[in-house]
Formats: sequence, structure tokens, C-alpha cells
Amino acid sequence: MATRHLARTIILQSLYEWDFYEHKTDLPNIIERNMKEFGPGIDEPDFVWKIAKGVIENIKEIDEIIKRVAPEWPINQIAIVDRNVLRIGLYELLHADPAEVPPKVAINEAIEIAKNYGGQNSPKFINGVLGTVYRELEAKKPKEEVKE
Repeated sequence: MATRHLARTIILQSLYEWDFYEHKTDLPNIIERNMKEFGPGIDEPDFVWKIAKGVIENIKEIDEIIKRVAPEWPINQIAIVDRNVLRIGLYELLHADPAEVPPKVAINEAIEIAKNYGGQNSPKFINGVLGTVYRELEAKKPKEEVKE
């Protein structure tokens, strides 16, 4: 398993636990425990911390985007796995350096994680939400910046 894929699964597991307990647990302790248990010797521990911290710092913005793009799914009714896969994917789409994590890589990684940890319809749902946001971002770029 590629190190960044493993890092994202550790972030997902940690956010899942934190979200399950309604944000009343200490996320840094959860991440630390999960890194020791599931990713000993991970080459990029800073990547885990950067993404997790970014998701938490931007969670209100990210959740508002989910509400806007998937209005038929109230945020608290989206499965915990799907909700947190979306949070990770949206954070990477909106805030990660595209040279480090290209948008299509962020989307693909989120879909792959949804296939492994979500329900039967999770990959399609994740792809729909992230694809919509990606198209919106591309539409806002000046024409000379859009490269396909």
C-alpha cells in the first residue's frame, strides 16, 4: 500500500472515531494511536498531521460545501465513513498544493478509500460530490489555466 494511501486511511479511521464520539475525544491522541497501530514506520507522518489538521481547521467550510452540493443528504445523515472521506477529499481539492496532490489524484484516492471502507453506493456518492466541486473549481479558472 502506498504511503499516502495508508496515511489517508489512518486519517479516515481517526476522523471516524472522533466523529463517532461527536468530537468529544482528543483527535491528536487518536491519530497518534492509529499511526502506531496501523502505520508504524510510515515515511510521511507529517502528511497525516497536515491533512488531519487541515480538515479540522476547515471543517465548517467543507461541511457547508457538502450541504450545498448534496442538499438531499443532511450532513448528520451521511454515513460517518462517507462524510469523512468527503472531508478529506474536499480538503485536498480545495487547500492542498495541486503540485503535491493533483485534484484528480485527490478524487481518485477518495473513491478508492470509499470502495474499501464505505458501503456499496459510497464510491458513486463520493465521486458525484467531489466531481461536482472539481467542475465548479475548473469553471472558475481563467480559460488559459484550464488544461485537460
